[in-house]
Amino acid sequence: MQALVIVAHGSHLNPDSSAPTYNHADTIREVGAFDEVRTGFWKEEPSIREVLRTVESDEVYVVPLFISEGYFTEQVIPRELRLDGWDVSDWDSDGLSASHVTLTADDVSEKTVHYCGPVGTHGAMTDVIVRRAETVTGDPDVGDGFGLAVVGHGTERNENSAKAIEYHADRIRELDRFDEVQALYMDEEPEVDDVADFFESDDIVVVPLFIADGFHTQEDIPEDMGLTDDYRNGYDVPASVEGHRIWYAGAVGTEGLMADVVLERAADAGADIGDALELVRERTRKTPLAGD
Repeated sequence: MQALVIVAHGSHLNPDSSAPTYNHADTIREVGAFDEVRTGFWKEEPSIREVLRTVESDEVYVVPLFISEGYFTEQVIPRELRLDGWDVSDWDSDGLSASHVTLTADDVSEKTVHYCGPVGTHGAMTDVIVRRAETVTGDPDVGDGFGLAVVGHGTERNENSAKAIEYHADRIRELDRFDEVQALYMDEEPEVDDVADFFESDDIVVVPLFIADGFHTQEDIPEDMGLTDDYRNGYDVPASVEGHRIWYAGAVGTEGLMADVVLERAADAGADIGDALELVRERTRKTPLAGD
């Protein structure tokens, strides 16, 4: 038997924080790729510390629903899972290349735990960002005449924070689908506050590389970009800012296709997922676009 465990941050303050995790778990559960699909959270129940005890399967694939490699993927999650012999050097990562490592957990030593890198640094996330642009514009062929901004938090405390943003912006730029592609940040240059300054395109899709909609994606970024003076009053999509139409997509992690990235991570670690990827892509492609 094989199990999938999706671990995420969660929040005591934002009840919607865990919604994407549960939604992606449900999608994967429905396609039957695993005998069990479980979720665990740092700030909610069920906790990461207890989740392996809820699993009956002897092969467990743990996929962190996080954007970048860093404190949570390298310290918090391995500690809470009690991974025996964990050493971050086992990943031999440059901040983008963490794949998986196979270990046991101290209190469930009979299980083999395949601990995977975060979803945010996987190449399949590029497709999710593009899908997010399609969803918010209501156009499955969006690109020509549009600019695309991939937005991250950014922080001087963790250099890996910006790497995932730049990685996906570069990959999308290489697709030559959008007229312009720019990586922007909340807490470092170039800043999302000045989004209109970085594009010549009249239409700009803005996709935040965050797992869930919360304080940053629902309040900070819309106000910083000038979509609204007060997030509580809402804003138009698209909204007019300095002569540009801003199509603000909200957190990329709420896109249904994220379930594909979770499956890709598990498959890379050796999980037998059969035709689950094709089924997930087919089901999430049927998700209504804006305006449908």
